[in-house]
Amino acid sequence: MAKITCILLITMIAHHRHICPCHFLGTSFLIGLQMMESKSEAGFFILILSSDEGRRMGSLRLAAAVAAVLSWVLMPPASGRFVVEKESISVVSPESIKGRHDASIANFGVPNYGGTLTGVVIYPSRGRTGCNAFEDGPFQSKSKRPVVLLVDRGDCYFALKAYNGQQAGAAAVLVADTIDEPLLTMDAPEESDNEFVEKITLPSALITRSMGAALKDAIAKGDEEVVVKLDWRESMPHPDERVEYEFWTNSNDECGDRCDEQVKFVGDFRGNAQILEKGGFALFTPHYITWYCPEAFRASKECKAQCINNGRYCAPDPETDFEEGYDGKDIVVENLRQLCVHRVANESGRPWAWWDFVTDYQARCSMKEKKYSKSCAEAVVSSLGLSLDKVTKCMGDPEADADNEVLNIEQELQVGHGNRGDVTILPTLMINNVQYRGKLERTAVLKAICAGFKESTEPVVCLNPDIETNECLTSNGGCWKNTQLNITACKVQLITLAEAFEIFLPLLWVLEDVQLIMEVAGMLPGITRHSQLVQFLTYGSTDSSKCIQDSLLTGCRCPYGFSGDGYECQDIDECKGKLACSCPECSCKNTWGGYDCKCRGDLVYIKSEDACIAKNDSKFSLFITLFVLAIVVSAAIAAYVFYKYRLRSYMDSEIMAIMSQYMPLDNHQNGAQPLREDTTI
Repeated sequence: MAKITCILLITMIAHHRHICPCHFLGTSFLIGLQMMESKSEAGFFILILSSDEGRRMGSLRLAAAVAAVLSWVLMPPASGRFVVEKESISVVSPESIKGRHDASIANFGVPNYGGTLTGVVIYPSRGRTGCNAFEDGPFQSKSKRPVVLLVDRGDCYFALKAYNGQQAGAAAVLVADTIDEPLLTMDAPEESDNEFVEKITLPSALITRSMGAALKDAIAKGDEEVVVKLDWRESMPHPDERVEYEFWTNSNDECGDRCDEQVKFVGDFRGNAQILEKGGFALFTPHYITWYCPEAFRASKECKAQCINNGRYCAPDPETDFEEGYDGKDIVVENLRQLCVHRVANESGRPWAWWDFVTDYQARCSMKEKKYSKSCAEAVVSSLGLSLDKVTKCMGDPEADADNEVLNIEQELQVGHGNRGDVTILPTLMINNVQYRGKLERTAVLKAICAGFKESTEPVVCLNPDIETNECLTSNGGCWKNTQLNITACKVQLITLAEAFEIFLPLLWVLEDVQLIMEVAGMLPGITRHSQLVQFLTYGSTDSSKCIQDSLLTGCRCPYGFSGDGYECQDIDECKGKLACSCPECSCKNTWGGYDCKCRGDLVYIKSEDACIAKNDSKFSLFITLFVLAIVVSAAIAAYVFYKYRLRSYMDSEIMAIMSQYMPLDNHQNGAQPLREDTTI
């Protein structure tokens, strides 16, 4: 086992460059680090020894990131690493730069997991870094498709660029790198005064310098719009009917905005999480990060204040003050308790009770209110009906100079394996073994989880408008829309023709409306005086239109009765062009999105034949059909009866002939006797 012990000085790195995961460090500090490497394990070991500034930091997130940075510098390439989660971007037009590219998903905003977005790329003429509000906004494309804003990297936070783009009407923001390097993850700033981060609701991504240059050149030529399709459908694995996800968190509520974010998320998401788990749709596991204390420092005051089990499991001091307040070891003990609560709840068949415990604990045992204690935690355990003895036994002895099974597992899981990267920053959400990107908010997280189900197996909780991935929701997909009549070329179908036919046909028979029955039975849209009903039967609503999701350039389709490219639609005059209702007995009147066709006298218009027939003829034909059918059925029954008795007589005679050959002679003399004796009463 090789051991490395070192003391390093980490200084602040410019946030907008995001060269390494410690981009949010706001102060310089000394760190004691020890790293252990062997064939079987690799771990992070950290101890904050001192700080050159007295202000309070987000300690847990800070320490986790520093450990990650140092491990990145010192550990061999084969060990743990950071994984950049990606989405796909396809350039649809112009033809000269068509192709598929990767982009890294930003760790803020709301990625459209499970969905797509097709839009026109716009590169602003001024303020191309996006660091200031756009004076040219709101941006609009000539084709009225959604706008994908392209900005350059540099000069300000990534999140600020996205926010300014959102304010200028963009549906998504692409940040073009300014140097040739592998893709990295854009993160949000840590400072509490950046309230704009929580207001970002659009997706953002970082693209390579070469891709950005190609898009800019195509835009500069101006020959045609540069259209791209952002695709998140494969960003979240969806192998089966159950989603497995885990949440890396901590019990500390004194680490600033990040802790407040976690507290709010757990409270907001509890209901959704419990519905998913009670229904067997999801498997949830909570996790907590801990670190080792270097052996050389285990006797120090700092190590004793921040660690349990003789330096094996540590957490940073919440106040970065070892003389007063709560210590890091208090956090480790409570983290351990919450892990054991989940274990005991899982064994009792109620794994979702963890959400209740954490929510209640945060409300009743807040560190801010000086109620963060063992007695308060045990009271919450008892109130939920969980076995306090089992939880205590699971926790073991924090003062013992021995390994703790539960925390050992946590440290092993922190290190990435396979396609999974290291868990180094809190909070971290993993869904189907992929790290979630985006803001930690109920709807955004639920949307990502729902994208993890195999197609068409999503539970009911996923089928609501809040988490739809329908691109028609963004700027109407750029499609044509008549707001006065609520008609659009980008409306998803609500029910099928078969469903509508099954629902409404019995009602039509009750009304004895022969004309409408024949028209609906023939699946004929836009008919005569029942146009509103038939539009509903045909398209699912009087909107009578739908969005073609799989199309790239033609993302919209005009509804029935209209012509155009989907971005501009005009009513079709079926009467003027003799496109319908052209029979000699017909009288045609054009309507909005359809036409009315009437026949002279007592005739009924049949759209499929574009002809008029008499109502009496149709009724007489129905009577003749039923009469002929009755005759055929009667003949079949008669034939069956005749065949049955004929066969019985034939079989009796054959059996008699066979048996007579083996009977005694006197039996022949007695005359033939019937095989079956009929009994007469």
